[in-house]
Amino acid sequence: MQGQPPDLEWKDGDVPVATRFDDPYFSLGNGLSETAHVFLAGNGLPGRLRDGFHIAELGFGTGLNLLAALKLWRDTNQTGTLHFTTFEAYPMAPADMARAQAAFPEIAALAEEMAPHLGKTAFSLPGLAFQMQQGDARQTLAAWDAQADAWFLDGFSPAKNPEMWEEALMQAVFDHTAPQGTAATYTAAGHVRAKLASAGFTVTRAPGFGRKRHMTQAQRP
Repeated sequence: MQGQPPDLEWKDGDVPVATRFDDPYFSLGNGLSETAHVFLAGNGLPGRLRDGFHIAELGFGTGLNLLAALKLWRDTNQTGTLHFTTFEAYPMAPADMARAQAAFPEIAALAEEMAPHLGKTAFSLPGLAFQMQQGDARQTLAAWDAQADAWFLDGFSPAKNPEMWEEALMQAVFDHTAPQGTAATYTAAGHVRAKLASAGFTVTRAPGFGRKRHMTQAQRP
């Protein structure tokens, strides 16, 4: 079931914080650089990109990860279509997404292109096919009939939102990962790494972004 748009507070004017989880949607330093380090480089991108490459994500938030992935796709002159599927229980209101995205002039053109589609559960842009699975990922992912080549595990910190890091959900992520597919997350919490490993992933602790010493990378053998 789809939840209501999240209640937000704004730090420094442009960083949304979900009051339900008391957690910012992106780094208070530079959210775009964090996305590039954790989710793009953490999944070996752009080196693995190809026509039909499928990124899946737990937690759509502001849409920043989608914009960063599409920018990378276009900047590296990929051909064909990037598929991007996100799982989100509490979709942010389009106006709030636009406000958050406006903090990053590097993606201003893409954000403007995407603005008319914010709030839609499916849309296409040149080089992109997007779908949002609305509702609790513990139900919606199990019913998903596809596999991802790369996962962005971005559902807030495990301490603030433990439901997004449950063992059964991490198993569902593994089951919906293509062979040699990968996953990355900013957290290096031991219990998260253990759950990913228990699900079947080969798990690696890698250097984190900014003040975070470590992050987690995982690959399906």
